[in-house]
Amino acid sequence: MSYYTVLGLEKEPFSTSPDPEFFYESREHRAALMRLLIEIRLKRGLSLILGDVGTGKTTLSRKLFQLLHERPDTIFHMILEPAYETEELFLDSLLRTFAMKLDTPNPSILDYREAIKTYLFQKGVEEDKTVVLLIDEAQKLNTLSLEILRGLLNYETNEYKLLQLVLLSQMELLPRLREIRNFLDRVSLKYVLNPLDEQGTKELIEFRLKQAGGDSGPSFFTEEAIGEIHRYTHGYPRQIARFCHHALRELVAESKPAVDAQIIRSLITREVR
Repeated sequence: MSYYTVLGLEKEPFSTSPDPEFFYESREHRAALMRLLIEIRLKRGLSLILGDVGTGKTTLSRKLFQLLHERPDTIFHMILEPAYETEELFLDSLLRTFAMKLDTPNPSILDYREAIKTYLFQKGVEEDKTVVLLIDEAQKLNTLSLEILRGLLNYETNEYKLLQLVLLSQMELLPRLREIRNFLDRVSLKYVLNPLDEQGTKELIEFRLKQAGGDSGPSFFTEEAIGEIHRYTHGYPRQIARFCHHALRELVAESKPAVDAQIIRSLITREVR
């Protein structure tokens, strides 16, 4: 029997997988999501979401996908691992992402670019679709790949960009973009996700427990325990989820009514050894 069923929950509340049903809309995360939706709806082109590891960028991307992928006027594509050594490999990956094939036996860079251009004009102009390409872990893109994306953003009508590009990245990408001529000029939205404060940490824990089928919410954790969790995790959502998972397992093992500060301090001591 899983620990969460012992606690009367229907699902694991603190999985670190990017499940959009467990996307906690903090003030910053909700603002980022709403601004992304606006930029995509207006077809402004390039949106950049930045944040340290564990701030919730990937879960945000899954929530955006959930909201858009079933819309008849939107075509949503994602690249999750964008590390490509050459231009050809990246362009080939883009074609496969767009479900396209080239009949040319040995396509050149120009062939790839023309095929993608044709696709974007067909979908964006002839079919009046909004084409979204979301790239997670965008800090892994090399300079050649970034130059290709910069070129794709040139495809536009008099009113709008044909490709809505969303880059989710760690902060290290920003200085690299500054080195590419005219790239930052194309950024329509730049938003930085920061860690949660203590109140946000409490609300995230409460939200996840409720989503997992819990009625009592934060009563699984005392106020002192939540304070200790925030201090140790510094408010990073992924670390909060990971640590709360261990805390609930400890709660079941010790048969206590709630996770208290003593349980949290004991877990911290084990981790720092």
